[in-house]
Amino acid sequence: MSPSSPTTPSPERISDIDVATEMQDSFLEYAYSVIYSRALPDARDGLKPVQRRILFQMAEMGLRPDRGHVKSARVVGEVMGKLHPHGDASIYDALVRLAQDFSLRVPLIDGHGNFGSLDDGPAAARYTEARLAPSALALTENLDEDVVDFEPNYDNQLTQPQVLSAAFPNLLVNGASGIAVGMATNMAPHNLVEVVAAAKVLLNNPEATLDELMAYVPGPDLPGGGTIMGLDGIREAYETGKGAFRVRAKSTVENVSPRKTGIVVTELPYLVGPEKVIDKIKEGVNSKKITGVSNVVDLTDRHHGLKLVIEIKTGFNPEAVLEQLYRFTPLEDAFNINNVALVDGSPQTLGLRQMLEVYVNHRLDVVARRSSFRLAKRRDRLHLVDGLLIAITDIDEVIQVIRASDDSDQARTRLIEVYELTVPQADYILELRLRRLTKFSRIELESEADSLRAEIAELEAILADERKLRAVVGSELDAVSKALGTPRRTVLSTSTVETVSAKRAANAGPMQVEDTACHVVLSSDGVLARIDPASDSDSLSMSQHRSLHDGVRTVVPSSRRGLVGAVTSLGRLVHFSPVNLPGVPASAVALSAGVPARDYIELEAGETVVGIVSLNAATPLALGTKQGVVKRIDVTSLSPKSGISIIGLKEDDLIVGATLAGDDSELVFITSDTQLLRFGADQVRPQGASASGMAGIRVNESASVIYFGAIASGAEATVTTVSTSFATLIGTDAGRAKISPWSEFPAKGRGTGGVRSHALLKGEDALLVALVSTSTPRANGLDGSPRDLPSAWGKRDGSGEKLAADVSFLGTDALT
Repeated sequence: MSPSSPTTPSPERISDIDVATEMQDSFLEYAYSVIYSRALPDARDGLKPVQRRILFQMAEMGLRPDRGHVKSARVVGEVMGKLHPHGDASIYDALVRLAQDFSLRVPLIDGHGNFGSLDDGPAAARYTEARLAPSALALTENLDEDVVDFEPNYDNQLTQPQVLSAAFPNLLVNGASGIAVGMATNMAPHNLVEVVAAAKVLLNNPEATLDELMAYVPGPDLPGGGTIMGLDGIREAYETGKGAFRVRAKSTVENVSPRKTGIVVTELPYLVGPEKVIDKIKEGVNSKKITGVSNVVDLTDRHHGLKLVIEIKTGFNPEAVLEQLYRFTPLEDAFNINNVALVDGSPQTLGLRQMLEVYVNHRLDVVARRSSFRLAKRRDRLHLVDGLLIAITDIDEVIQVIRASDDSDQARTRLIEVYELTVPQADYILELRLRRLTKFSRIELESEADSLRAEIAELEAILADERKLRAVVGSELDAVSKALGTPRRTVLSTSTVETVSAKRAANAGPMQVEDTACHVVLSSDGVLARIDPASDSDSLSMSQHRSLHDGVRTVVPSSRRGLVGAVTSLGRLVHFSPVNLPGVPASAVALSAGVPARDYIELEAGETVVGIVSLNAATPLALGTKQGVVKRIDVTSLSPKSGISIIGLKEDDLIVGATLAGDDSELVFITSDTQLLRFGADQVRPQGASASGMAGIRVNESASVIYFGAIASGAEATVTTVSTSFATLIGTDAGRAKISPWSEFPAKGRGTGGVRSHALLKGEDALLVALVSTSTPRANGLDGSPRDLPSAWGKRDGSGEKLAADVSFLGTDALT
């Protein structure tokens, strides 16, 4: 063809289509892709496809917790090239979220480098490094044992799991969020230990009710802590899959300088950063919505965590300012629950029971498939071992048969004929190395065969009995809970946030927070609550209001905006305000509505609250230690700074009791070896904060003080003691308890050994708990449930009566 010759036009094919039909089909295809392949998690492992592919590929790359970190860009490239044909930005964003401890309750990736914060994004993938966290191993374990179905990747070159094996309920533990087409999901994180406990309840009782499950999962446990106000919305979400709750920051009022008070915020609502809070505070101050704030300082750092100090102007009420901040800033935030996840490939709205049910069924299927896989492997191995044992028994003849054969096929055939072997057994013998022909190898093979038969029997039993299968799943859940579980971070409060209209707020004025009288109560098992009398005629007696936490240790009169001092086991006096404690009317006392003291007061590791005291008390505060030291101190003379040391403790010594004690009262020690010593408080002169105290009771080397308190002189009191045996398993022997009249115990001089308060029987080691009180004693178990004490009085040196259940705490029944 010459250059000037015209080219022949290619034939065109034009099809007429209906635009509406094409738009509908294309949109449905897009919607399907977003719903099933991008935005919604699978209810079984709680992961979206991109998250699942990241964890699986990292496991394939061998990025275990005991290996070194690799560049995040390498992980992104591997995932994008092999499993996820989308942009690297979306993959890296998903990887970053899996590593953020403020986004996930149990992070799945161990990140090294800048993975962002609540206010700032992460560094680029080329700067950060990653590897799997131990929790991710629990999600990806046993994938090579046919526990889940695999599917081809996008180009049919590789395979990927449709779902992970998921050794813990990741959907509930870490929650999820995503926006699909026409639907969205927003799930709150929960505590792993609580969720596993609820899963075990459903595992053992498939007909368990929502109330039975909520006994173990009372509410979400957010990564950043905070306080959830009101539980009605949570129950609604657990029942229907949709609900809402409000979260408040954890804050305390402290003296930030000798003349300035501040609000110190140490926990914020979920996914709220300090910079956002600061911006909203500045905005509220400029618009006159917030008054009384002089400055905001962000002292957050990597080592000490979140610390936001809001300085209060002189003359303003910090608690009233805090109420304003809750109202106008993200210090109080809402979380809307919408539990939408994929179940059998279909998006469904799930309640708590449904989510646990899907997970439990998935885990039962995983363990059953794993057991079948292992059973087949062990049967195959036993088959080969049995053949090898036959060969070793007559090895000389076997060698002769092989040497006399022309080739391997003939040798295989002759071995099968002579020794009645199978083809796999014969092939295995032909591949046998000479070093396996020793006597020791035969012993090893016989031992291996016995072990294989035992394992086969066990696996067959698991597959034949559903109860054993469920027991295996339960034991594995226990192991994961023990290995990965952490204490609850978020406090759950039954108190609700009052919705105040703008008109009411303007008329009331920003500083009007009523400072009403109240009582602060510390229960015997460390729960704090605020009792708000509805009227002056309200009784504060608990005799008709039994609850889970009905043993009272200390009661302090105060006001909502006042300050109360908490005496800790390390000898510190920590200030706190009752304003944020759950308020309970005196007409419906229920200390179970309170919060654990460790969740409300900032304590050091291993530190506990042993008593609370009014900071304006005119009566000296008496302290007793584990090693028998006693000290009295004037509370009003102490520094106003919170957290100061009020006693110089010796090494390994701890405070066991703190109570107000005037000169007209008596102090009492009780030791683990049953010795009781009472002496006049006037024998202990008040000392300064740095003093180490003086000898209270002489304690034997193998014993320690288990109780210290004070009783008014001439008062009618009782002594309650509970003995135990540390040689038996916990819960198998409840011990013995005895209640004796106080008058039977003679007073002795300070620094002596006291008198015996309880006779230990054979097999008993020591006293576990003890109490001296002027009101009716109450006993509680470790879970807070009430325990019955003897009704009749026992002799001073008697052995008491056998208890029906173990006792862990002793308290009284009165709030006055």
